[in-house]
Amino acid sequence: MSKRSATEHVDPAAKNARTVQNATGSGSKRENTEMDDMGEFEDAWEDEIESDEDVVDAGAGGQEDGMDVDDVLPAIEESEEQPPAPDVFIPGTHVLGKDEILEADDSVYIMRHSMNVTWPCLSFDVLRDNLGDERQRYPATAYIVSGTQADSAKNNEISVYKLSSLHRTQKDGDDSDSDDDEDDDDHLDEDPILEYRSIPHLGGVNRIRAQPLPPSTPLPPVSQPYYVSSWAETGKVHIFDVRPLIESLDVPGYSYDKSRVHSPVFTIESHGRAEGFAMDWASSGPSSLRLLTGDVHSKIYLTTCTPTGFNALSQPFLSHTSSVEDLQWSPSEPTVFASCSADCSVQIWDVRSRGRKSVAGIDSAHESDVNVISWNKSTTYLLLSGGDEGGLKAWDLRNVKKKGSTDPDPKPVAAFNWHKAPITSIEWHPTEDSIFAASGTDDQVTLWDLAVEQDDDETGAMDDAPEGGRDVPPQLLFVHQGQKDIKEVHWHPQIAGTVISTALDGFNIFKTISV
Repeated sequence: MSKRSATEHVDPAAKNARTVQNATGSGSKRENTEMDDMGEFEDAWEDEIESDEDVVDAGAGGQEDGMDVDDVLPAIEESEEQPPAPDVFIPGTHVLGKDEILEADDSVYIMRHSMNVTWPCLSFDVLRDNLGDERQRYPATAYIVSGTQADSAKNNEISVYKLSSLHRTQKDGDDSDSDDDEDDDDHLDEDPILEYRSIPHLGGVNRIRAQPLPPSTPLPPVSQPYYVSSWAETGKVHIFDVRPLIESLDVPGYSYDKSRVHSPVFTIESHGRAEGFAMDWASSGPSSLRLLTGDVHSKIYLTTCTPTGFNALSQPFLSHTSSVEDLQWSPSEPTVFASCSADCSVQIWDVRSRGRKSVAGIDSAHESDVNVISWNKSTTYLLLSGGDEGGLKAWDLRNVKKKGSTDPDPKPVAAFNWHKAPITSIEWHPTEDSIFAASGTDDQVTLWDLAVEQDDDETGAMDDAPEGGRDVPPQLLFVHQGQKDIKEVHWHPQIAGTVISTALDGFNIFKTISV
């Protein structure tokens, strides 16, 4: 992000209102010129076209009768002085002045778009599509599902969004010469397109999660369900089938039975009236799904799905002493999951254990509430955690102590204190096992790479920082700003390197040059 004077800011009312807006600029405007009054059309090149006789006469008459010869000016020496670098805004080091606002530097984005919605969507998930994995061509298309936090319980809804015509970010002086970019150049002036279908939802949506589909697995046919679960502020967890909504976005004229689609397939009422935020799906096969849900009263419930339907187990998992904030199934062991809590701990569980107690854990993972966790799908012994104090930590689960052990808590293999406000979301990259994204209430989305090490020859990058400034960790790849009160961030599993974030003021979808 760079900063500029607020007096240079373009009045947003002058722009055309669109549900999805391309965050790039529209280029420089052509200056209006006025024609001088002329009696008749004059040839702009007339003075430069001369007959042979004119040339001969000019040569014979010398400078008096011929063309005027300009004095030869001395050659202009090129200055070796480099143009000033852009003023980069570093959170915690720089402070915006009274008349300054942040402005994105589009040269560091491959793609960047923003989307405004009617009501804040504080939780969302990315839906799988049939457009292929590891996509890198533009324009791109993405599908997401989100839940609202409306002004009243009856106005809430679950929405499936289709974001299409997502083009590369236009840059000043950008000349796309490569063959891969030819398709992008044809429609760069087109605006992104947003389409959606909604389901009524009683009560605000605290968290929403989609059924997991393995990589390279196509979207199920419309005759088969694609489940989405919502944690409602009413204390209920609803499960909906959103597959017909996706079909109606892709197939013109497709209609579905609203009475069926708008009703939950199943509702989990195990939590009573207790509100909750923690929720995660796991799949052990095409015909068996498992859903974990945790509430503010420290209880975790398991719901299973078989060909005959859903079954909510009545006995909770009990080891936490405060609100369960997040849950994650193990990517390698189908009966193991992790949880984090406002009691500052991270716990490891095995659903086969008697007594429904955790089998291992880190009792003091953070100095305050542990808000979010993420289990690495490639290096399956690594777990990330984010705390209320703004800390980010990576743990080696091979070192966690078993329950009943007197050993001290393990030390994190990496710890960062860049964020200065509670961490709201954290997620490993779907294919790069050392990269992760995080977000916080300090209005930052940060991208990190644990594989980066400090290079002694390249230290001193922050020597020019203002007095009292912060050192930038070498593992910090990118800081994305511009949203207010960011709540969740997810990598798109099929569009390489693409990040989607949601905040009180809407969604951002972007890809940086760093990942």
